[in-house]
Amino acid sequence: MNRSELIDYIQNNYGVDPDSPWAKYPDYLVFRRKNNTKWFAVIMRISSRKLDPNKNEEIVNIVNLKAPPELIGSLRLKDDIYPAYHMNKEHWITIKIPGSLTDDEIKGLIEDSYRLTA
Repeated sequence: MNRSELIDYIQNNYGVDPDSPWAKYPDYLVFRRKNNTKWFAVIMRISSRKLDPNKNEEIVNIVNLKAPPELIGSLRLKDDIYPAYHMNKEHWITIKIPGSLTDDEIKGLIEDSYRLTA
């Protein structure tokens, strides 16, 4: 799933449009629940070195999602899942998109994030 497919999926399945709260970063998109305005997904473009200092310098797309704390450790063992970039690392993960996760895996993690922010 690439960035535009991810945006379309969230908009169509959760009925929310993204907002861009940072003027300095207009391509950073936040998806909020309608009932309580809590964030459940944040899509950004960042340097790959912010995820892994040993990586070559390139701009990558990521999505931050809330995850059950008891699963964070095992999720981070998967390729393309990292400790949350700029979020609480005990409750959030960062996923590189596109990456090695299947669309179904990403959709399941989005659903978890949405549910956890209720």
